[in-house]
Amino acid sequence: MAGSTDARRRVAVLGTGLIGGSVLLRLHAAGLDVVGWDPDEATRQQARMLGVPTADLLAEAVADRELVFLGGPLPTLPATLVEVAAMTGEDCLLTDVGSTKAQLAAFAATQGLTHRFVPGHPMAGTDRAGLTAAVPDLFDDAAWVLCPARDGLAAFRRLVALITEVFAARVVPMAADRHDAVVALASHVPHLLAGALAGAAERSALRDAVLTLAAGSFRDGTRVAGTPPQRTTNMLRGNRDEVLAALTEVTGYLDELSSALRADEPDLLTARYAEAATARLALTGRPYAEQHRSFPLDGEPADEVVWLCELGAAGGHLSGCQVDGAVVSYLAHRPRS
Repeated sequence: MAGSTDARRRVAVLGTGLIGGSVLLRLHAAGLDVVGWDPDEATRQQARMLGVPTADLLAEAVADRELVFLGGPLPTLPATLVEVAAMTGEDCLLTDVGSTKAQLAAFAATQGLTHRFVPGHPMAGTDRAGLTAAVPDLFDDAAWVLCPARDGLAAFRRLVALITEVFAARVVPMAADRHDAVVALASHVPHLLAGALAGAAERSALRDAVLTLAAGSFRDGTRVAGTPPQRTTNMLRGNRDEVLAALTEVTGYLDELSSALRADEPDLLTARYAEAATARLALTGRPYAEQHRSFPLDGEPADEVVWLCELGAAGGHLSGCQVDGAVVSYLAHRPRS
């Protein structure tokens, strides 16, 4: 798969909600031999109505597959991983699309699966849920985290090629624990803030007037509060320590803003907002430097893993991976300083 994605590669997608469903639809649209499975019969029927092959039994879905995407609620992923690993051969690559990584990566290590299980997290989504909300282009130009392991580099390389070629996503290689620390601030705390703002509006004596006047700032700031509550709860509990640590950083900055306002210090308040605007403006138009890096396939795996994780920690990503003879080559992009 690395360097050239076989259009008839046999893939299964388990759990076809918003993320898994979008993975399924994109693979199907790309012409891969893909089959879906979901524990909900109505969801399976929806998939069939969309013309996507769907199995009634999990064992049927993963039979003779070369790659399996694991979706579904976060608490179910460890059991699903063990079940699917037992049903598939050693050459079957496994990955997931869950929003936390450290716990599942550690669990996979205890099960001896790191050679063929690559923890993954596509950073895309909406405030809607289910297969009816899934779209095949959800991951276009999105960041897709993959966590490389020293004994799983062959599997990692295969996935990089597939995700960059078929999904047009940017692969961000990252250690599992670093991923959880980063998404706590980038994704999970925003769910807390959105919930707090929307919840305060719901409880307000001025609720109806607030909702009538709600403009872009309120709508954008509360968008993810519309995410299914159980899904948000699973995500926050699955990354509780990192979320609480990041929340302390956010509340500390909020205290600085409120203190400046309380003390009526306009210069300080302006300075804090100017600082915040720097990060906001950097979300778009950030320049990257292109870098080519190669490693011998029989070289020290730690060197490759260290470089990959350092790239992701520095805000970089991969847009390609190719194995040619005894060498693997990556096309990387690193933010310009």
